Amino acid sequence: MALESFDNVGYASLLPKQPKRRSSVLFEKLQREIVLGALSPKQVLTEMELAGRFGCSQGTVREALMQLNEVGLVERQPNNGTFVSPCESKDAQALLHIRSEIECRFLDRVIANADERLDRDLHDLLNAMRNAARDNDEYMLSVCDRAFHLRLFQVADLPLVSPMLARCLIHNHRFKILNSSGSRDLDATAERHLPIVRAVQERDADHLDQLLSHHIATIVDIGPVITSGSSSA
Repeated sequence: MALESFDNVGYASLLPKQPKRRSSVLFEKLQREIVLGALSPKQVLTEMELAGRFGCSQGTVREALMQLNEVGLVERQPNNGTFVSPCESKDAQALLHIRSEIECRFLDRVIANADERLDRDLHDLLNAMRNAARDNDEYMLSVCDRAFHLRLFQVADLPLVSPMLARCLIHNHRFKILNSSGSRDLDATAERHLPIVRAVQERDADHLDQLLSHHIATIVDIGPVITSGSSSA
């Protein structure tokens, strides 16, 4: 099943597709640069400079920046301009706590609503992560990783909560990428999801809870450790 065939629910917006608006194309390019650190935390962004760099209108840039503001990747301050959002340990730790609460609290609902389609979708997304790792495309791996977790949570049928999880996920990934020491093993990152796929297939909520709790607590190499409530060195 092609990734583009997924229904237009929360996780689908993270998957590769052909955007219809130029602002959506720019939003994706700027999001990639912010997540990977090409645009650094607190860096000033000007509409004129970005318009010249990407060969588009300032109106297109403004729309893209508004989208980035909605997901918390930039801060737009009246009379002070637009800045790339900071990426600090205290925020990452809080978001990991919130993410763990969202993903692990409702696993009974996830397992109760799980079906063969969910199994196939998670398997497809795992393979997409493996392909991104093979291509050494850390950003696409991040996109598919986030889609995996949103797809799993989607069956809990809590649509008002999914956007909260989506924000936690993108900032978790950004923090990991910007703060991990040394080179990152992208293959290992992808394979971390295989036990989760198997637990869902087995419809084992308790095992899934254990796996997801550990998965989230160990998402970063340095920085917040949510099980201790403090940051590691």
